[in-house]
Amino acid sequence: MVGFHKDAYSAKRVKNGKSDGSRPAQPPISCPMCGSTRTWKDGLRYVGSKPTQRYLCRECGYRFSQPKSNKPERRNLMRQVCVSEAEGTKNLAEVESRKEAGLREATETDTKSLLFQYAWYLKKQGYADSTIMSRVQLLRILTKRGADLLDPESVKETIACQKWCNKRKDNAVDAYTAFLRMTSGTWNPPRYKYASKLPFIPTEHELDALIAGCGPKTSTFLQLLKETAMRAGEAHRLRWTDIDFENGTVRVTPEKGSEPRIFKLSNKLLNMLSSLRTKNRVTDPERIFAKDLRTVRKVFEKQRANIARKLQNPRLRRIHFHTFRHWKATMLYHQTKDILYVMKFLGHRNIKNTLIYIQLEEAIFKEKDDEFICKVAKTVEEAKVLIEAGFNYVCEFDGVKLFRKRK
Repeated sequence: MVGFHKDAYSAKRVKNGKSDGSRPAQPPISCPMCGSTRTWKDGLRYVGSKPTQRYLCRECGYRFSQPKSNKPERRNLMRQVCVSEAEGTKNLAEVESRKEAGLREATETDTKSLLFQYAWYLKKQGYADSTIMSRVQLLRILTKRGADLLDPESVKETIACQKWCNKRKDNAVDAYTAFLRMTSGTWNPPRYKYASKLPFIPTEHELDALIAGCGPKTSTFLQLLKETAMRAGEAHRLRWTDIDFENGTVRVTPEKGSEPRIFKLSNKLLNMLSSLRTKNRVTDPERIFAKDLRTVRKVFEKQRANIARKLQNPRLRRIHFHTFRHWKATMLYHQTKDILYVMKFLGHRNIKNTLIYIQLEEAIFKEKDDEFICKVAKTVEEAKVLIEAGFNYVCEFDGVKLFRKRK
């Protein structure tokens, strides 16, 4: 918000009709609404190439531009006494509309101040930056659509009138509840029940096509999500010091209360990171990706739309950063049938968050449950190779060991 400061003319002392400077004294800027000289500078407005000074009246809150002369314009408002009834009514309506505009601009200033205080309150409470941004954005949208943050019933009515899903409405309720905790207010929050949905799981071919069609930095980011099932925030915060190129591993700093993890990276991803590191030495030698995650997401969404249009595959538009995490977890459970392993891989502390992938795996691979690849091993070395390839021991028959793996 632009800081207010006193007018330069009003700050000078006038002695004997002359100012302390060499220029003659100028009368202070007066408000055209109420005639008060208690005005503050309120930023610049650019009309063409010339800036115009904006002022804010401290008495009535009216915001106006710098007049052509410093003479008060109140005399124009008083002419309505000598005109006809129709013209007087017209002038009076114009004055009232200008008063409403001044009050509205003053209200917008108060709203910005409240939202700034709310963001700082959440920051002091230890909320993540992404949570702060989303909650402030929700309250800003509600105020633009008619809600009064100091009136809980007004906020409740505005939320009810939105064409949002119940999940988004519930998020708005949580955001305003935190706002009332800051202002020591209370309300009876509405309840919005929403049905949980299974996430969209694309095919590996679709993910590879999306990675191949993006730019170097975006494709590296997506390949990292595909192999490690990181959250987008975890991958975005990575530094070059977190990657061990000698051992081919990456160390993840968790978010949302997850467990820290270390992942083994493929040679393909290591080569992509090495190429990206050479380009980033000049721009940012510490960070791997852009400073703002929103920038990474906007670039990805633009490239995703172009790839979906070129390949004539609208399913690609449903792929988001978190889709890679869902896909990797589903594939891991399909290969291992070990839900505890998937839980540790994802960094979950509660197994309830991991159980969803059992249902996803059953829904996707239901038709392929009975399809297996069978192998036999006559020696210990052959059995060892099969086990390393993911085959499971079944039985021994005619002196050979039988192994199988799902297709």
